[in-house]
Amino acid sequence: MADVTAPHVHPDRADAAPSVDAQAYDEAVTFTSDLIRIDTTNRGGGDCRERPAAEYVAERLAGAGLEPVLLERTPGRTNVVARIAGSDPSADALLVHGHLDVVPAEAAEWTVPPFSGEIRNGVVWGRGAVDMKNMDAMVLALVRAWARAGVAPRRDIVIAYTADEEDSGSDGAAFLADAHADLFEGCTEGIGEAGAFTFHAGGGMRLYPVAAGERGTAWLKLTAHGTAGHGSKPNPANAVTKLARAVARIGEHEWPVRLTATVRAALTELAALQGIDTDVEARDFDADGLLQKLGPAGALVRPTVRHSANPTMLDAGYKINVIPGRAVAYVDGRMLPGHEEEFTATMDRLTGSDVEWEFHHREIPLEAPVDSATFARLRASLKRFDPDAHIVPFCMSGGTDAKHFARLGIEGYGFSPLKLPVGFDYPAMFHGVDERVPAEALHFGVDVLDHYLKSA
Repeated sequence: MADVTAPHVHPDRADAAPSVDAQAYDEAVTFTSDLIRIDTTNRGGGDCRERPAAEYVAERLAGAGLEPVLLERTPGRTNVVARIAGSDPSADALLVHGHLDVVPAEAAEWTVPPFSGEIRNGVVWGRGAVDMKNMDAMVLALVRAWARAGVAPRRDIVIAYTADEEDSGSDGAAFLADAHADLFEGCTEGIGEAGAFTFHAGGGMRLYPVAAGERGTAWLKLTAHGTAGHGSKPNPANAVTKLARAVARIGEHEWPVRLTATVRAALTELAALQGIDTDVEARDFDADGLLQKLGPAGALVRPTVRHSANPTMLDAGYKINVIPGRAVAYVDGRMLPGHEEEFTATMDRLTGSDVEWEFHHREIPLEAPVDSATFARLRASLKRFDPDAHIVPFCMSGGTDAKHFARLGIEGYGFSPLKLPVGFDYPAMFHGVDERVPAEALHFGVDVLDHYLKSA
């Protein structure tokens, strides 16, 4: 472990006086690697066990003088919550949250074993390196650095490490919000995944998209009923055929453009940065045309100018020569804030009279203000350590635990800061192969989180 008294100054940030010790940078890397080695694969349907990772972080939070609470709805599905007392008891509290579970990884597809936590050439490899054990580790390292230095933030800070984010959240943030709301008393805002990473937009332009919105989750179950029979005979009431027609209509549907406040702000700022004259409020505004002009930066916005509905699973039959009387499909749908009724009406039309549909899992869309003092402080904290960067708002195409905490009145922002090199495709790392994060990116994240959490 590095000498805790030695200042750690990055060559590219020499003008930014460090406010945490060298041990914090080392621990951010070590903790990321250690957490990756704790396999918390969430296969859905309750097949996961986060407790070993929860005990790991709880032990280190306790070592920083905090009193972490371990909470379970289901044995083994463990959450950890701790509160850091602020210096101003009249100030609203702030939530910092990260999940402990990860999606599955097929080892044969990876360059390194996905649960090795290997550190190779200054890069930490493994499942969870970006989603999101990196953020878990950075927060943990920062809290311990504050304890060593006797630092107290202005506001109370509630830290939550959650289970089950990669499925429904029922054993994680949803459980905490429903059964333990008292632990989040006073929290008005929160930060979590997945924004504030470097996005290289070409021409040397560095963007840091900070999430101020999320599309709503609409996981759908489609069911078709028909007449069972022998596979060799004509059957106009074939459930598989009915279902297949509906699935094809959904998969081929072209959704209309619907611009939310967050997306309008993102398009306006991105266009201005590239010198493109546009008016997103104009009646003849061409969103797709602007996205083309934005080049690589358009990828930040393209998934969120429309609803989406992608068929993902099919389940029908049990023998090739038997026509089943029932067929089921699942669709991953995502709804834009303010347009949920349009989404459901479209599903009614696309499924038709032969197929029933229901929400297998549903969560609300979110939007937080981008003209707020909070967003300004998030922006300033990133600029503090990367002065030439451009910070822009964006809407996440998927969802996070912020949806559950929103029920407690907590406005959520995606803010897991990382400074990444050119060619590092961070968005592709989410649920992808060869997930990894540079150690220097973790150091940068610790600096930015330290600055923001003390200034918030």
